[in-house]
Amino acid sequence: MEITTNHIQSERHTTFYRSCGPADGPLLIMTHGWPELSLSWRHQLKYFGELGYLAVAPDMRGYGNSTVHTTHEAYTQAEIIADMVALFKSFGRDQAVWVGHDWGSPVAWNMALHHPDYVAAVASLCVPYGFSGRPEDLEHAIDRDLYPADEYPVGQWDYQLHYYENFAEAQAEMEESPYRLVKALFRKGDPNSKGQPAATASVRKNGGWFKLLGGIPDLPIDEDVVSEEDAQIFAKHLEQNGFFGANSWYVNGEANQDYTDSVADKMLNMPVLFIHATYDYVCDTTTTQFAEPMRQLCPNLTEKRIDSGHWMAQEKPAEVNQAIHEWLNDIDLKI
Repeated sequence: MEITTNHIQSERHTTFYRSCGPADGPLLIMTHGWPELSLSWRHQLKYFGELGYLAVAPDMRGYGNSTVHTTHEAYTQAEIIADMVALFKSFGRDQAVWVGHDWGSPVAWNMALHHPDYVAAVASLCVPYGFSGRPEDLEHAIDRDLYPADEYPVGQWDYQLHYYENFAEAQAEMEESPYRLVKALFRKGDPNSKGQPAATASVRKNGGWFKLLGGIPDLPIDEDVVSEEDAQIFAKHLEQNGFFGANSWYVNGEANQDYTDSVADKMLNMPVLFIHATYDYVCDTTTTQFAEPMRQLCPNLTEKRIDSGHWMAQEKPAEVNQAIHEWLNDIDLKI
């Protein structure tokens, strides 16, 4: 079964999406993170499409062939959720299963929080429920044995403050070579990095992501995560769009928190799946309490673990597909 492309368009926004599966199949919508594309879900689209789901993955706003807006405020969760509601309604369904990863995870979680009637079930890879987007709220997600507060005040989340303080510099640094950036970022999990501070913890001290390296290093591609052909597609769109939109997702913490706080009851009562990544040392749910708020707020929670790095859906697609498939079978949705 082939993956096809389409888009929905309105005056406020255009959302491009990839899809696979029968038009009348149960709807499964997968939201990607930074700095990715709907292409990130290529393995899941085909797998679930062939199972009979209508599997859909949009290019999120600021990415790929979706609209790139020109203000930071255009990238609040409230605006992004409005995109996703429009996408969902275009299929004429009552509900969908939502699956998110990285910044796509807060999107899936916010759909469940703000529009529970549209959400039959919700799943997330790497990023648990309860993340507002404000680095200063993530103390529970820091291993203080590894990141002493005097040296690493916000632990591995330091890189997020860099966007607030030096947005233009961060954007320029990444736009130097999107292709080299894709190759440097999209790498499999490394068990040998356990117990070592993540590079993200020293971005401000180092004056940027790559300043001490003299620019983005030209690393060999890690084909266990991404092929040369796919890396070129990611890079092409990042080259065309730049990083203003992608990076703007990081600088709306206050607005995103206000959006979350507009719902008094934070409980998610639908079936929830969370998949931990053992070798994700930024979204570390192994040595921190990052997942604890989710456990308190999701009474119908299933947790699974995959020994992968952050790019789980691309590094370990068969295991991710199996984990989601088994969960869907267990909850026996009628959608």
